Amino acid sequence: MLAVMDREHDVVLFGVTGFVGALTAEHLARYAPAGVRIALAGRSADKLAATRAGLPPAARGWPLIVADSRDPAGLAALAASTRVLATTVGPYARYGLPVVEACARAGTHYADLTGEVLFVRAAIDAVHELALESGARIVHACGYDSIPSDLGTLMLHERAEADGAGQLTDVRLVATVRGGFSGGTIDSLRAQIEAYESNPGLRRVAADPHALSPDRTAEPTPGQPRDAGIPSRAADGSWHAPFVMAPFNTRIVRRSNALLDWAYGPALRYGEVMGTGSGVTGALAAAGITGGLVGLVGAMSVKPVRGLLDRVLPAPGTGPSEQTRAKGWFRSVLHATTSSGRRYRATVAGPGDPGYAATAVMLGQSALCLALDDLPQRSGSLTPATAMGRPLIDRLRVAGHRYDVVAV
Repeated sequence: MLAVMDREHDVVLFGVTGFVGALTAEHLARYAPAGVRIALAGRSADKLAATRAGLPPAARGWPLIVADSRDPAGLAALAASTRVLATTVGPYARYGLPVVEACARAGTHYADLTGEVLFVRAAIDAVHELALESGARIVHACGYDSIPSDLGTLMLHERAEADGAGQLTDVRLVATVRGGFSGGTIDSLRAQIEAYESNPGLRRVAADPHALSPDRTAEPTPGQPRDAGIPSRAADGSWHAPFVMAPFNTRIVRRSNALLDWAYGPALRYGEVMGTGSGVTGALAAAGITGGLVGLVGAMSVKPVRGLLDRVLPAPGTGPSEQTRAKGWFRSVLHATTSSGRRYRATVAGPGDPGYAATAVMLGQSALCLALDDLPQRSGSLTPATAMGRPLIDRLRVAGHRYDVVAV
Protein backbone atom coordinates (compact mmCIF):
# COMPACT_ATOMS: atom_id res chain seq x y z
CA MET A 1 0.00 0.00 0.00
CA LEU A 2 1.43 3.36 -1.06
CA ALA A 3 1.69 6.32 1.33
CA VAL A 4 -0.22 9.41 0.20
CA MET A 5 0.22 11.70 3.19
CA ASP A 6 3.25 13.49 1.73
CA ARG A 7 1.68 14.43 -1.61
CA GLU A 8 1.97 17.96 -2.95
CA HIS A 9 -1.82 18.42 -3.15
CA ASP A 10 -4.77 17.16 -1.16
CA VAL A 11 -7.25 17.45 -4.05
CA VAL A 12 -6.76 17.95 -7.77
CA LEU A 13 -9.85 18.73 -9.83
CA PHE A 14 -9.34 17.52 -13.41
CA GLY A 15 -11.55 18.96 -16.15
CA VAL A 16 -12.15 22.22 -14.37
CA THR A 17 -12.60 24.22 -17.59
CA GLY A 18 -15.83 22.32 -18.34
CA PHE A 19 -19.17 23.52 -17.02
CA VAL A 20 -19.65 21.14 -14.08
CA GLY A 21 -15.91 21.19 -13.36
CA ALA A 22 -16.00 24.96 -12.92
CA LEU A 23 -19.07 24.70 -10.66
CA THR A 24 -17.27 22.12 -8.53
CA ALA A 25 -14.22 24.36 -8.28
CA GLU A 26 -16.46 27.23 -7.19
CA HIS A 27 -18.00 25.06 -4.48
CA LEU A 28 -14.56 24.04 -3.20
CA ALA A 29 -13.39 27.65 -3.22
CA ARG A 30 -16.34 28.65 -1.05
CA TYR A 31 -16.55 25.71 1.32
CA ALA A 32 -13.25 23.80 1.54
CA PRO A 33 -11.62 24.27 4.96
CA ALA A 34 -8.68 26.64 5.16
CA GLY A 35 -5.40 24.90 4.54
CA VAL A 36 -6.72 22.26 2.12
CA ARG A 37 -4.28 22.16 -0.80
CA ILE A 38 -6.30 22.23 -4.01
CA ALA A 39 -5.03 22.36 -7.60
CA LEU A 40 -6.85 22.70 -10.92
CA ALA A 41 -5.99 20.55 -13.94
CA GLY A 42 -6.95 20.57 -17.61
CA ARG A 43 -5.59 20.54 -21.15
CA SER A 44 -5.24 24.30 -21.73
CA ALA A 45 -3.12 26.62 -19.58
CA ASP A 46 -5.00 29.65 -20.85
CA LYS A 47 -8.43 28.17 -20.10
CA LEU A 48 -7.27 27.04 -16.67
CA ALA A 49 -6.08 30.55 -15.85
CA ALA A 50 -9.34 32.06 -17.09
CA THR A 51 -11.41 29.61 -15.02
CA ARG A 52 -9.38 30.31 -11.88
CA ALA A 53 -9.76 34.06 -12.40
CA GLY A 54 -13.54 33.67 -12.27
CA LEU A 55 -13.55 31.74 -8.99
CA PRO A 56 -13.97 33.17 -5.47
CA PRO A 57 -10.83 34.75 -3.91
CA ALA A 58 -9.84 31.60 -2.00
CA ALA A 59 -8.92 29.96 -5.33
CA ARG A 60 -6.59 32.67 -6.61
CA GLY A 61 -3.47 30.92 -5.34
CA TRP A 62 -4.41 27.41 -6.41
CA PRO A 63 -1.79 25.80 -8.67
CA LEU A 64 -2.65 25.05 -12.29
CA ILE A 65 -1.60 21.76 -13.87
CA VAL A 66 -1.70 21.14 -17.63
CA ALA A 67 -2.65 17.49 -18.22
CA ASP A 68 -4.24 15.42 -20.98
CA SER A 69 -5.97 12.06 -20.61
CA ARG A 70 -4.12 10.92 -23.75
CA ASP A 71 -0.70 11.47 -22.15
CA PRO A 72 0.18 8.51 -19.88
CA ALA A 73 3.33 10.08 -18.44
CA GLY A 74 1.52 13.30 -17.65
CA LEU A 75 -1.37 11.44 -16.02
CA ALA A 76 1.05 9.40 -13.91
CA ALA A 77 2.70 12.59 -12.65
CA LEU A 78 -0.70 14.19 -12.01
CA ALA A 79 -1.96 11.22 -9.99
CA ALA A 80 1.27 10.97 -8.01
CA SER A 81 1.04 14.63 -7.00
CA THR A 82 -2.21 14.39 -5.03
CA ARG A 83 -4.07 12.41 -2.41
CA VAL A 84 -7.37 12.68 -4.31
CA LEU A 85 -8.12 13.25 -7.98
CA ALA A 86 -11.70 14.22 -8.88
CA THR A 87 -12.47 14.24 -12.59
CA THR A 88 -15.29 15.62 -14.71
CA VAL A 89 -13.63 14.67 -18.02
CA GLY A 90 -16.17 12.64 -19.99
CA PRO A 91 -17.59 10.72 -21.66
CA TYR A 92 -15.68 8.47 -19.32
CA ALA A 93 -15.79 5.52 -21.70
CA ARG A 94 -13.84 7.68 -24.13
CA TYR A 95 -11.43 9.48 -21.81
CA GLY A 96 -11.68 8.00 -18.33
CA LEU A 97 -9.87 4.67 -18.15
CA PRO A 98 -6.29 6.06 -18.35
CA VAL A 99 -7.11 8.42 -15.46
CA VAL A 100 -8.49 5.57 -13.34
CA GLU A 101 -5.44 3.43 -14.09
CA ALA A 102 -3.02 6.23 -13.17
CA CYS A 103 -4.75 6.71 -9.81
CA ALA A 104 -4.87 2.98 -9.06
CA ARG A 105 -1.14 2.65 -9.74
CA ALA A 106 -0.26 5.71 -7.65
CA GLY A 107 -2.45 4.77 -4.67
CA THR A 108 -4.44 7.96 -5.28
CA HIS A 109 -8.10 8.14 -4.33
CA TYR A 110 -10.36 8.87 -7.30
CA ALA A 111 -13.87 10.27 -7.76
CA ASP A 112 -15.90 10.89 -10.91
CA LEU A 113 -19.40 11.71 -12.17
CA THR A 114 -19.93 8.83 -14.55
CA GLY A 115 -23.33 7.37 -15.28
CA GLU A 116 -21.94 4.83 -17.75
CA VAL A 117 -22.37 1.15 -16.86
CA LEU A 118 -19.93 -0.05 -19.52
CA PHE A 119 -17.18 2.29 -18.36
CA VAL A 120 -17.54 1.29 -14.71
CA ARG A 121 -17.51 -2.40 -15.66
CA ALA A 122 -14.33 -1.86 -17.71
CA ALA A 123 -12.69 0.08 -14.88
CA ILE A 124 -13.54 -2.62 -12.33
CA ASP A 125 -12.01 -5.28 -14.54
CA ALA A 126 -8.92 -3.17 -15.25
CA VAL A 127 -7.97 -1.76 -11.86
CA HIS A 128 -9.81 -3.32 -8.93
CA GLU A 129 -6.99 -5.67 -7.96
CA LEU A 130 -4.38 -3.00 -8.60
CA ALA A 131 -6.21 -0.52 -6.37
CA LEU A 132 -6.54 -3.13 -3.63
CA GLU A 133 -2.76 -3.45 -3.62
CA SER A 134 -2.02 0.29 -3.76
CA GLY A 135 -4.71 1.31 -1.25
CA ALA A 136 -6.53 3.55 -3.72
CA ARG A 137 -10.26 4.08 -3.36
CA ILE A 138 -11.68 4.23 -6.88
CA VAL A 139 -15.14 5.76 -6.47
CA HIS A 140 -17.45 6.20 -9.43
CA ALA A 141 -20.85 7.91 -9.53
CA CYS A 142 -20.19 10.79 -7.10
CA GLY A 143 -22.92 13.10 -8.43
CA TYR A 144 -26.69 12.94 -8.87
CA ASP A 145 -25.70 9.65 -10.47
CA SER A 146 -25.74 7.87 -7.96
CA ILE A 147 -25.25 9.44 -4.53
CA PRO A 148 -28.96 9.89 -3.57
CA SER A 149 -29.68 6.26 -4.54
CA ASP A 150 -26.58 4.77 -2.95
CA LEU A 151 -26.53 6.71 0.31
CA GLY A 152 -30.30 6.60 0.67
CA THR A 153 -30.27 2.79 0.56
CA LEU A 154 -27.35 2.70 2.99
CA MET A 155 -29.37 4.78 5.46
CA LEU A 156 -32.32 2.42 5.17
CA HIS A 157 -30.06 -0.55 5.88
CA GLU A 158 -28.46 1.12 8.89
CA ARG A 159 -31.84 2.10 10.37
CA ALA A 160 -33.39 -1.34 9.85
CA GLU A 161 -30.32 -3.00 11.37
CA ALA A 162 -30.36 -0.66 14.37
CA ASP A 163 -34.06 -1.40 14.93
CA GLY A 164 -33.58 -5.17 14.63
CA ALA A 165 -36.08 -5.06 11.76
CA GLY A 166 -34.30 -7.56 9.54
CA GLN A 167 -32.85 -7.11 6.08
CA LEU A 168 -34.17 -5.03 3.21
CA THR A 169 -36.34 -6.98 0.78
CA ASP A 170 -37.84 -4.26 -1.43
CA VAL A 171 -36.70 -0.69 -2.01
CA ARG A 172 -38.21 1.65 -4.58
CA LEU A 173 -36.87 5.13 -5.19
CA VAL A 174 -39.27 7.76 -6.52
CA ALA A 175 -37.39 10.70 -8.04
CA THR A 176 -38.80 14.16 -8.60
CA VAL A 177 -36.68 16.95 -10.01
CA ARG A 178 -36.71 20.44 -11.39
CA GLY A 179 -33.90 20.89 -13.86
CA GLY A 180 -32.44 19.54 -17.06
CA PHE A 181 -29.87 17.04 -18.22
CA SER A 182 -26.33 18.20 -18.82
CA GLY A 183 -24.54 18.08 -22.14
CA GLY A 184 -22.20 15.57 -20.54
CA THR A 185 -25.12 13.23 -19.79
CA ILE A 186 -26.26 13.41 -23.42
CA ASP A 187 -22.70 12.80 -24.61
CA SER A 188 -22.44 9.74 -22.35
CA LEU A 189 -25.66 8.33 -23.83
CA ARG A 190 -24.28 8.96 -27.31
CA ALA A 191 -21.01 7.18 -26.44
CA GLN A 192 -22.87 4.15 -25.06
CA ILE A 193 -25.01 3.84 -28.17
CA GLU A 194 -21.88 4.06 -30.32
CA ALA A 195 -20.33 1.29 -28.22
CA TYR A 196 -23.35 -0.93 -28.90
CA GLU A 197 -22.92 -0.31 -32.62
CA SER A 198 -19.29 -1.43 -32.57
CA ASN A 199 -19.94 -4.39 -30.25
CA PRO A 200 -23.59 -5.52 -29.99
CA GLY A 201 -22.71 -7.87 -27.14
CA LEU A 202 -22.17 -4.86 -24.87
CA ARG A 203 -25.91 -4.23 -24.89
CA ARG A 204 -26.40 -7.49 -22.97
CA VAL A 205 -23.73 -6.43 -20.45
CA ALA A 206 -25.45 -3.11 -19.76
CA ALA A 207 -28.87 -4.78 -19.52
CA ASP A 208 -27.73 -7.24 -16.84
CA PRO A 209 -29.22 -6.03 -13.52
CA HIS A 210 -26.00 -7.19 -11.80
CA ALA A 211 -23.65 -5.83 -14.46
CA LEU A 212 -21.37 -4.28 -11.82
CA SER A 213 -21.30 -7.20 -9.41
CA PRO A 214 -17.89 -8.19 -8.00
CA ASP A 215 -18.92 -11.83 -8.51
CA ARG A 216 -21.81 -12.36 -10.89
CA THR A 217 -22.08 -16.08 -10.14
CA ALA A 218 -22.59 -15.39 -6.44
CA GLU A 219 -25.49 -12.98 -6.92
CA PRO A 220 -28.80 -14.02 -5.37
CA THR A 221 -31.40 -15.17 -7.85
CA PRO A 222 -34.55 -13.08 -7.16
CA GLY A 223 -35.57 -11.03 -10.18
CA GLN A 224 -35.06 -7.28 -10.16
CA PRO A 225 -37.57 -4.59 -11.19
CA ARG A 226 -37.44 -3.51 -14.82
CA ASP A 227 -35.56 -0.30 -15.57
CA ALA A 228 -37.98 0.68 -18.32
CA GLY A 229 -41.65 0.13 -18.86
CA ILE A 230 -44.99 1.87 -19.14
CA PRO A 231 -46.47 4.55 -16.87
CA SER A 232 -47.81 3.11 -13.61
CA ARG A 233 -50.08 4.30 -10.83
CA ALA A 234 -49.11 3.88 -7.17
CA ALA A 235 -51.45 2.91 -4.35
CA ASP A 236 -51.73 6.57 -3.27
CA GLY A 237 -52.94 7.60 -6.73
CA SER A 238 -49.70 9.19 -7.90
CA TRP A 239 -48.26 8.38 -11.31
CA HIS A 240 -44.79 7.10 -12.12
CA ALA A 241 -42.72 7.04 -15.30
CA PRO A 242 -39.45 5.26 -16.07
CA PHE A 243 -36.46 7.12 -14.59
CA VAL A 244 -33.66 7.80 -17.05
CA MET A 245 -30.98 7.22 -14.37
CA ALA A 246 -32.38 3.87 -13.18
CA PRO A 247 -30.32 1.62 -15.51
CA PHE A 248 -27.17 2.99 -13.89
CA ASN A 249 -28.18 3.85 -10.31
CA THR A 250 -29.66 0.41 -9.66
CA ARG A 251 -26.39 -1.29 -10.64
CA ILE A 252 -24.42 0.93 -8.25
CA VAL A 253 -26.75 0.13 -5.34
CA ARG A 254 -26.56 -3.59 -6.09
CA ARG A 255 -22.76 -3.39 -6.25
CA SER A 256 -22.73 -1.72 -2.83
CA ASN A 257 -24.84 -4.55 -1.43
CA ALA A 258 -22.52 -7.18 -2.92
CA LEU A 259 -19.35 -5.42 -1.72
CA LEU A 260 -20.82 -5.50 1.79
CA ASP A 261 -21.43 -9.27 1.48
CA TRP A 262 -25.11 -8.60 0.72
CA ALA A 263 -25.62 -7.03 4.15
CA TYR A 264 -28.62 -5.05 2.87
CA GLY A 265 -30.28 -8.38 2.13
CA PRO A 266 -29.62 -11.24 -0.30
CA ALA A 267 -33.22 -11.03 -1.48
CA LEU A 268 -33.20 -7.25 -2.02
CA ARG A 269 -35.19 -6.02 -5.02
CA TYR A 270 -34.20 -2.45 -5.83
CA GLY A 271 -35.85 -0.25 -8.45
CA GLU A 272 -36.32 3.40 -9.40
CA VAL A 273 -39.08 5.43 -11.07
CA MET A 274 -39.81 9.11 -11.67
CA GLY A 275 -42.77 10.66 -9.86
CA THR A 276 -45.01 12.82 -12.06
CA GLY A 277 -47.86 13.77 -9.73
CA SER A 278 -51.47 12.68 -9.45
CA GLY A 279 -54.65 12.97 -11.46
CA VAL A 280 -54.88 13.63 -15.17
CA THR A 281 -51.85 15.93 -15.10
CA GLY A 282 -49.68 13.25 -13.51
CA ALA A 283 -50.89 10.62 -15.97
CA LEU A 284 -50.18 12.84 -18.97
CA ALA A 285 -46.74 13.75 -17.62
CA ALA A 286 -45.88 10.07 -17.07
CA ALA A 287 -46.96 9.23 -20.61
CA GLY A 288 -44.98 12.15 -22.02
CA ILE A 289 -41.79 11.24 -20.17
CA THR A 290 -42.09 7.59 -21.17
CA GLY A 291 -42.60 8.46 -24.82
CA GLY A 292 -39.83 11.05 -24.73
CA LEU A 293 -37.27 8.61 -23.34
CA VAL A 294 -38.17 5.92 -25.84
CA GLY A 295 -38.07 8.46 -28.65
CA LEU A 296 -34.74 9.98 -27.64
CA VAL A 297 -32.94 6.66 -27.30
CA GLY A 298 -34.49 5.41 -30.52
CA ALA A 299 -33.58 8.56 -32.41
CA MET A 300 -30.01 8.57 -31.14
CA SER A 301 -29.66 4.97 -32.31
CA VAL A 302 -30.08 6.12 -35.93
CA LYS A 303 -26.86 7.72 -37.16
CA PRO A 304 -28.36 10.33 -39.53
CA VAL A 305 -30.89 11.40 -36.91
CA ARG A 306 -28.20 11.49 -34.23
CA GLY A 307 -26.33 14.05 -36.30
CA LEU A 308 -29.41 16.26 -36.44
CA LEU A 309 -30.00 15.92 -32.69
CA ASP A 310 -26.41 17.01 -32.02
CA ARG A 311 -27.41 20.43 -33.34
CA VAL A 312 -30.16 20.95 -30.78
CA LEU A 313 -29.23 18.91 -27.68
CA PRO A 314 -26.98 20.44 -24.99
CA ALA A 315 -23.30 20.24 -25.93
CA PRO A 316 -20.67 18.85 -23.52
CA GLY A 317 -19.23 21.55 -21.29
CA THR A 318 -22.31 23.76 -21.51
CA GLY A 319 -25.14 24.42 -19.11
CA PRO A 320 -27.95 26.72 -17.96
CA SER A 321 -27.65 30.16 -16.42
CA GLU A 322 -26.99 30.72 -12.74
CA GLN A 323 -30.59 31.83 -12.25
CA THR A 324 -31.95 28.68 -13.90
CA ARG A 325 -29.63 26.46 -11.87
CA ALA A 326 -30.72 28.13 -8.65
CA LYS A 327 -34.39 27.41 -9.37
CA GLY A 328 -33.72 23.69 -9.69
CA TRP A 329 -33.99 21.03 -6.99
CA PHE A 330 -34.10 17.28 -6.52
CA ARG A 331 -35.97 14.96 -4.18
CA SER A 332 -35.53 11.19 -3.94
CA VAL A 333 -37.90 9.27 -1.66
CA LEU A 334 -36.98 5.63 -1.03
CA HIS A 335 -39.74 3.31 0.20
CA ALA A 336 -38.46 0.14 1.89
CA THR A 337 -39.86 -3.08 3.26
CA THR A 338 -37.82 -5.43 5.47
CA SER A 339 -37.84 -9.18 6.02
CA SER A 340 -39.78 -8.66 9.26
CA GLY A 341 -42.48 -6.67 7.50
CA ARG A 342 -41.36 -3.31 8.88
CA ARG A 343 -41.51 -0.34 6.51
CA TYR A 344 -39.26 2.71 6.27
CA ARG A 345 -39.01 5.83 4.16
CA ALA A 346 -35.76 7.66 3.39
CA THR A 347 -35.63 11.12 1.87
CA VAL A 348 -32.64 12.60 0.07
CA ALA A 349 -33.16 16.11 -1.29
CA GLY A 350 -31.39 19.33 -2.02
CA PRO A 351 -31.47 22.67 -3.81
CA GLY A 352 -30.06 23.43 -7.23
CA ASP A 353 -30.39 21.87 -10.66
CA PRO A 354 -29.52 18.20 -10.01
CA GLY A 355 -27.34 17.77 -13.10
CA TYR A 356 -25.28 20.87 -12.41
CA ALA A 357 -25.47 22.73 -9.08
CA ALA A 358 -26.39 19.80 -6.82
CA THR A 359 -23.92 17.49 -8.58
CA ALA A 360 -21.10 20.01 -8.05
CA VAL A 361 -21.81 19.95 -4.31
CA MET A 362 -21.80 16.14 -4.27
CA LEU A 363 -18.52 15.79 -6.16
CA GLY A 364 -16.82 18.56 -4.20
CA GLN A 365 -17.81 17.07 -0.86
CA SER A 366 -16.84 13.57 -2.05
CA ALA A 367 -13.34 14.83 -2.89
CA LEU A 368 -13.00 16.49 0.52
CA CYS A 369 -14.35 13.39 2.25
CA LEU A 370 -11.78 11.15 0.52
CA ALA A 371 -8.98 13.57 1.36
CA LEU A 372 -9.80 14.51 4.95
CA ASP A 373 -12.14 12.09 6.70
CA ASP A 374 -11.68 8.93 8.74
CA LEU A 375 -13.15 6.36 6.35
CA PRO A 376 -13.79 2.61 6.34
CA GLN A 377 -10.63 0.58 5.70
CA ARG A 378 -11.47 -0.34 2.14
CA SER A 379 -9.76 0.03 -1.20
CA GLY A 380 -10.33 -1.11 -4.76
CA SER A 381 -13.21 -0.23 -7.10
CA LEU A 382 -15.88 1.03 -4.71
CA THR A 383 -19.12 3.00 -4.56
CA PRO A 384 -19.99 6.15 -2.60
CA ALA A 385 -21.72 4.05 0.08
CA THR A 386 -18.86 1.58 0.52
CA ALA A 387 -15.98 4.05 0.17
CA MET A 388 -17.36 6.91 2.28
CA GLY A 389 -20.80 6.11 3.67
CA ARG A 390 -21.78 7.96 6.83
CA PRO A 391 -18.99 10.59 6.70
CA LEU A 392 -20.23 11.70 3.26
CA ILE A 393 -23.83 11.82 4.47
CA ASP A 394 -22.72 14.07 7.32
CA ARG A 395 -20.83 16.34 4.93
CA LEU A 396 -23.72 16.67 2.53
CA ARG A 397 -26.10 17.52 5.36
CA VAL A 398 -23.80 20.36 6.40
CA ALA A 399 -23.67 21.45 2.75
CA GLY A 400 -27.46 21.90 2.76
CA HIS A 401 -28.77 18.55 1.50
CA ARG A 402 -31.39 16.53 3.34
CA TYR A 403 -30.77 12.93 4.46
CA ASP A 404 -33.28 11.32 6.83
CA VAL A 405 -35.07 8.04 7.52
CA VAL A 406 -38.40 7.44 9.29
CA ALA A 407 -40.39 4.33 10.14
CA VAL A 408 -43.83 4.26 8.50
